[in-house]
Amino acid sequence: MKVIIADTSCLIIYHKIGQFGILKKTFTDLIVTKEVAEEFGELPNWVTIKEITDKEQYFKLAKDLGKGEASSIAIALEFDDSLLIIDEKKGRKIAEELRIEIIGSLGVLIKAKERGIIKSVRDILTLIDKTNFRISQSIREKVLKESGELE
Repeated sequence: MKVIIADTSCLIIYHKIGQFGILKKTFTDLIVTKEVAEEFGELPNWVTIKEITDKEQYFKLAKDLGKGEASSIAIALEFDDSLLIIDEKKGRKIAEELRIEIIGSLGVLIKAKERGIIKSVRDILTLIDKTNFRISQSIREKVLKESGELE
């Protein structure tokens, strides 16, 4: 079974729009690192906080990334089959180079719609637009097209 790991930005976005339930219903087990938990604050009890065992890998990654991204990538490397929810471009690039399967916060919406958890990706994007999270027009169109909401 795939281990789902979340970076801080994903938690912040879904919390800001009052849609934490999308994460819970899409991924019943969600893991974050201690560093992500510290960045985010109080987490729901269904989110598991795990300690990184490979501290050397973490410190290596932390030279180029923030604590949350570095710890999320480091812990993803500790599992044979993981999916990392990460949004920051630099972190995504490094995770891909390390052959970690990644998805962004908006990719979660596509999965949620595929699984019947949400009816409309567009409605959730409208909520996100009211936050400080910026979505480029090309990404918006790609997400809507992949979710079947744009011809």
